Amino acid sequence: MTRRSTPNLPILADPFASHRRPVLAGISGAVSAAHPLAAAAAQEILSRGGSAVDALIAAQAVLCVVAPDACGLGGDVFCLVRAPDGVTTAVNGAGASPAVLAEVTTTGGASVTVPGIVDAWDQMAERWGRLPMVRLMEPASRLARGGFPMSQRLARSVEEQRARLLAGGAGAWVLAQARPGEIVVQNELAQLLDRLGKERSKAFYAGDIAAGITRAVAGRGGAMTKADLSAHHTVFAVPVETTWRGLRVLVQPPMSQGILLSMCLDGLERLRRLPPGKREHAAVELTEASFAHRDRIGEGQGLLEVPLEIDLARAARRGGPRAYLHTAGVAVTDRFGMTVSSLVSVFDDFGSGVFVPEGGFVLNNRAGGFTKGANAAAPGKRPVHTLAPILVETPRGPLALATPGADGQIQTLLQVLVHAFADELDLAAAIDHPRWRSENGKLLVEEGHPALEGLRALGHDVDILPAGHMKFGAVVCTGHLDGAPVAIADWRRETWAGVL
Repeated sequence: MTRRSTPNLPILADPFASHRRPVLAGISGAVSAAHPLAAAAAQEILSRGGSAVDALIAAQAVLCVVAPDACGLGGDVFCLVRAPDGVTTAVNGAGASPAVLAEVTTTGGASVTVPGIVDAWDQMAERWGRLPMVRLMEPASRLARGGFPMSQRLARSVEEQRARLLAGGAGAWVLAQARPGEIVVQNELAQLLDRLGKERSKAFYAGDIAAGITRAVAGRGGAMTKADLSAHHTVFAVPVETTWRGLRVLVQPPMSQGILLSMCLDGLERLRRLPPGKREHAAVELTEASFAHRDRIGEGQGLLEVPLEIDLARAARRGGPRAYLHTAGVAVTDRFGMTVSSLVSVFDDFGSGVFVPEGGFVLNNRAGGFTKGANAAAPGKRPVHTLAPILVETPRGPLALATPGADGQIQTLLQVLVHAFADELDLAAAIDHPRWRSENGKLLVEEGHPALEGLRALGHDVDILPAGHMKFGAVVCTGHLDGAPVAIADWRRETWAGVL
């Protein structure tokens, strides 16, 4: 059900506009997240003595409630967890395609891979948690049960995807009916979050929820079974590491395309003495050159041996990056010295559109990430993922960064790193700086970018977009600098930061 908002409550037309956000310094912890309520949940858990991983899980669960177009229990999570001893572990909380695979689509039941986020929460809490899971689910459960105000942004997403949601069985979903300003109550989701707190991942991958998932997928043309769900496991691995300007930059290993960022940084390292005004052009060209190798991501660290050939005198206009947008980031640092970077996603807006009424969530369409060659669809296989959080080891301490934007993630993070560590801007200015994004053969440039005319003169097919446009991501960043936890949130989108 929904309840109408107070009639006189003003609803802001555009929340994605503000001045540069400052770097915040805390004592006991720091968080940066894709939504203010997610940041508040992480602060609550940190204040109760929880670890950075505990706070991360709580924040991600809240995002599953308030941003179901970007993420949810039917989606995935990728994390880089840096323990207090300095060892970083890559967590791949993404699932595989069904063991019986008749076809792959970009929407509907045949686009769904096994959701991985719930098992990843369970396994991460077991390794690095300090509080019981039931405590970590409380902020999200409380919000789902008590309700949150429907934003204009989320209402627009629903309207844009209404046909897909109706085709996926979500016509009766409260979010499909709510208007901006109404209080959205999600009782089924609240009950499932409560169960996850008490029963952990078995409440999701077995029993009535698993049956509901397989029933919903089968009803929309998919072939997922209970065996597919019960066979799922989270992957823990060593990150891919590269050295750039004396910094250790750690990215997700396959099947994340994070290594494309490593390839770009390696390319810039070889071009250390670039002519004035050519750095932005070189970064664009390296980006497009790296994306030509996306289907080979499974080769991992070996891809760093592949040279990226670019022309510093002229744009090649080779394109490569696609137009996918959604995802939500969370980064957390705690007082124990742990720092975590993460992204959660259902891929496209509302994923596959396939709705599971027993739990009040939609399923991902990550099988739409299969392409060709080594990344061609196959039974029981994980496709290349766009989710690419990073962790940077600096002389002052570790920094965790992530951004939404699918193929834009690599590009946004590359620019932030260049501005912060090559141009030597302060971190707030580096995140605030106007951005570009290569997409479908065009170069999208944020209004006010100082390199705009230079890029155009070098032959780039430029489109100017308004400052703060969603295409340019929304960086979350925390770290442990000079012994203190710090956080900063991009001014773009609804990103927010907090410390304690």
